[in-house]
Amino acid sequence: MNVYSDRIKNLKPSIIREIFKFTADPTVIPFAAGNPSPEVFPTDKLAKLAADIFAEEPVAALQYSISEGYPKLREWLKSDMEAKGIFRPGEDDLIITAGAQQVMELSTKVICNEGETIICEKPSFIGSLNSFRSYNAKLVGVDTDNEGICPDKLEAALKANPRTAFIYIIPNFHNPTGLTTSLQRRKDVLSLAYKYNVVVLEDNPYGDLRFTGVDIPTIKSMDKKGHVIYAGSFSKTISPGLRVGFMCAPEGIVQKSVAALQCSTVHTNILAQMLAYRFITSDGFDEYLEGLRQVYKRKRDLMLNSLKFNFPVQVKFTEPEGGLFVWGTLPFGDSVEFSRKAVKNKVAIVPGNAFSVDESEKSMSFRMTYATPSDEQIEKGVEILKECYYKV
Repeated sequence: MNVYSDRIKNLKPSIIREIFKFTADPTVIPFAAGNPSPEVFPTDKLAKLAADIFAEEPVAALQYSISEGYPKLREWLKSDMEAKGIFRPGEDDLIITAGAQQVMELSTKVICNEGETIICEKPSFIGSLNSFRSYNAKLVGVDTDNEGICPDKLEAALKANPRTAFIYIIPNFHNPTGLTTSLQRRKDVLSLAYKYNVVVLEDNPYGDLRFTGVDIPTIKSMDKKGHVIYAGSFSKTISPGLRVGFMCAPEGIVQKSVAALQCSTVHTNILAQMLAYRFITSDGFDEYLEGLRQVYKRKRDLMLNSLKFNFPVQVKFTEPEGGLFVWGTLPFGDSVEFSRKAVKNKVAIVPGNAFSVDESEKSMSFRMTYATPSDEQIEKGVEILKECYYKV
């Protein structure tokens, strides 16, 4: 019986989620999923904070709460982001979401009519692409280079698609490439958003994980006309299992997002919000973040050094200044076949076409993470990938 809606009948499960099933096998080296390193989870501190919550605020933790989010967490975020120039009092508002992924879904639901265009970087994060697809949006990919999305091609896409709802961009430590959008390109994106009167959805789940280079202002901090929605998350800094993220946007967009959220989750898990608030306001949080950065820098260096040692110069790899990912590009062949060969040899990577607007498009690139695997797995996994490469 065909009971599926038009919105969902052609939607496929995330390739990453499907590959992730292979990593349930402990013998498979997990280069595929973008999970934080298990060694950085603050389990002892979270356990103590949870016990404190149940001792001091048990009813608040177990009862229904307001849809906008835990007030103390919202106020802390507003204050923190105001100091960074991201939040504009009197013009912006903020809602707590079930991870940054829910910001993608809410933004599409609130802003994008069926058949309208969403312009994305090419490549882009598959989770967001699937959110956009679920609302029957028309997806248009725009080429990127080492500085980010190409402005001339972005403008051409905006001209060709006058019914564009928003531009989706991941400027810091991009998923999947690991690259960072330059300051000039961020300005170019915002200028084009003003010129063509479209919204920018700025996805920044990795921004706190810079371990080399210099911080670059967010697009939201440069926005003076209310064109930017900002998505943040604690998934990469505390725990993805908590599912706590947030949307900072002009008041009207947030108000409509609250109404949309009430149709689905009612509100984000309140215990998780309370845990996140207590954790980020506890003594030593800044030192904890710096510890995260150093772990990921060490693991990135280990992976890049191993890749350079094992692969010929014809195989190119990005060198991220933060975040979780390295993007490899083969000089020939198809990354789907390369990924299949890798999985058969117990290494899970993600083929590049998974991050394309058109998943049937051939790609010679693939994504790896240095965050999830152990140091030993990184070295062993790269050696196996080398063997797979030479067998292509």
